[in-house]
Amino acid sequence: MKALITTVPFGKIDTKPLELLDAAGIEVNINPIGRKLTESELADLIPGHQILIAGTEKITDLVLDKASELKLISRVGIGLDSVDLWAARERNIEVSYTPDAPSPAVAELTIALMLSLLRQVQLSNIGIKSGVWHRYFGKRICDSVVGIVGVGRIGKLVVSHLLNFGCKKILINDVNGAVLKTFRSESVEWCEKNEIYKYADVISLHVPLTATTLNMIAEKELKNMKPGACLVNTSRGGIVNEKDLESVLRTGHLSGVALDVFEQEPYNGPLAQIDRCILTAHMGSMSQDCRTAMEIEAVEEAVRLADGTPLASLVPEEEYLIQSQREQRLSSE
Repeated sequence: MKALITTVPFGKIDTKPLELLDAAGIEVNINPIGRKLTESELADLIPGHQILIAGTEKITDLVLDKASELKLISRVGIGLDSVDLWAARERNIEVSYTPDAPSPAVAELTIALMLSLLRQVQLSNIGIKSGVWHRYFGKRICDSVVGIVGVGRIGKLVVSHLLNFGCKKILINDVNGAVLKTFRSESVEWCEKNEIYKYADVISLHVPLTATTLNMIAEKELKNMKPGACLVNTSRGGIVNEKDLESVLRTGHLSGVALDVFEQEPYNGPLAQIDRCILTAHMGSMSQDCRTAMEIEAVEEAVRLADGTPLASLVPEEEYLIQSQREQRLSSE
């Protein structure tokens, strides 16, 4: 079998994923461009491969039309909005992912971004580099009201970290209202999203990109946020409307925003010109241990396919339904 590895980087921290592929007799071709591939670039590279070990590049119907031999898309990561699941199913292509491996790293980056915003680290950094010495007053995380929208794998870890910091009030919202029972702390309260926007000093998003979360945070929601609040998004681009965010930020209503994900990546838009915006290059999962674990788990699926053994991390059926709902909403707009 032949595997095309498109995610960048791959095998840089630990060569074990490549060693596993070699031991299984799988011929490997690694992304020759060294960056996220465009749709046409992927379509040109994919013919003749039975396995795609993928990153966040768009795997569309057009791409899969060129992948007549493809049997498996093994996604290095958790997000599935870049994969046309139904187009894959129509061609009997299995899709797997690595939902657990990146969670600790994304949760820790989320906390780091919260702290940076609350203490205005980025403004001090910019000021000193510009010759301005100014000591900013900030807030401690334990004295802040923190809102978490989406309490799945990553959201739960973020809440746990906040409790370890001694955060006295954490407002959570999730489609699964029973998630509150997970936390045995009076500091954690379930409430509606609008209440989170109204009262939280810092709001962190941990939801997938679906029909209901696309543009979930737009002008109305941003303006309803508490004056001086901070917003963090380490989940998916498209959940926050970037145009509306820029407009509201320029009014001074929010004290800061941190984004690790964008509608179009790499990002080079106007938010990069706003000092109160911390922008990172979709690197939530990029800790050495979590990145290696993701790569190994994705490769292990490829090895199982080559060995003829059952896959262990197939995308659940609910993800197909979620994607259908999103497509229906887009087509109706």
